[in-house]
Amino acid sequence: MKELIEKISSYNLFNYLFPGVLYVIIINKITTYNMIQENIFIGAFLYYFIGLVISRIGSLLIEPILKKMAVFANYSDFISASKEDDKIELLSEVNNMYRTLISLFTVLLVSKLYNILSDNFNFLKLILPYLLVISLIVLFIFSFKKQTAYIVKRVIHHKEKSK
Repeated sequence: MKELIEKISSYNLFNYLFPGVLYVIIINKITTYNMIQENIFIGAFLYYFIGLVISRIGSLLIEPILKKMAVFANYSDFISASKEDDKIELLSEVNNMYRTLISLFTVLLVSKLYNILSDNFNFLKLILPYLLVISLIVLFIFSFKKQTAYIVKRVIHHKEKSK
């Protein structure tokens, strides 16, 4: 377990595990749901996965909104500048943490609203498992597509730089 924890990067810690743990703690306080795990090992994986989902929601849904509110650097300029100034990676990591926290609070709000609505409309409790699985499939399909686009941009950038 110690070796596993040592291999977790600060990015993974602050953008996946931290929001996952916060979500579980807060959701336990504000809704009727209790996702806290007695088994620390199982809990760590569950909280990490929840944080991963929250982070992906931030990347796919929150980031486009934020891009309308702030100026973002061109991706190839970001890659080049990151090689020259290692603080840019750290600043980007912090930026992603803020985006993930915005996503966390959005997901908490949606969870609380769902909790209230499902108490009044029982059919919501019946469709939740299906809705959740379908939503996760769609979320990770779009996450895969976005990640693939980043990889392609980096390959193109490297290829153009090599000429």
